Amino acid sequence: MPHGEQAYAIRAHVLKRYVEPARRRGDKTVKVRAGDVHREMELHNRVPNVCKALEASKFHSPNALELIKRDGPKQSTTTTFTFRLLDRPEAAGGRPARNVI
Repeated sequence: MPHGEQAYAIRAHVLKRYVEPARRRGDKTVKVRAGDVHREMELHNRVPNVCKALEASKFHSPNALELIKRDGPKQSTTTTFTFRLLDRPEAAGGRPARNVI
């Protein structure tokens, strides 16, 4: 799978599996461990791609996320990303955000 398609798939997985459930629960933050995503998606030797996809502002901005903490090595299965769940524009009466994964 080309890198761009894989990054899209990773971001879509994290949005569906982690971010959306956290929003429904009313959580303020969500933690995502690169190794968990790697395993859940049955990827092989693609941990750096997982980390890059989660670091990208292309993932944060359109999905109303702020990366507030990154723990662990730069690109490892133990690297953990903590995101703050920001208010979506539609909650403030603005136009609905378009989910760009």
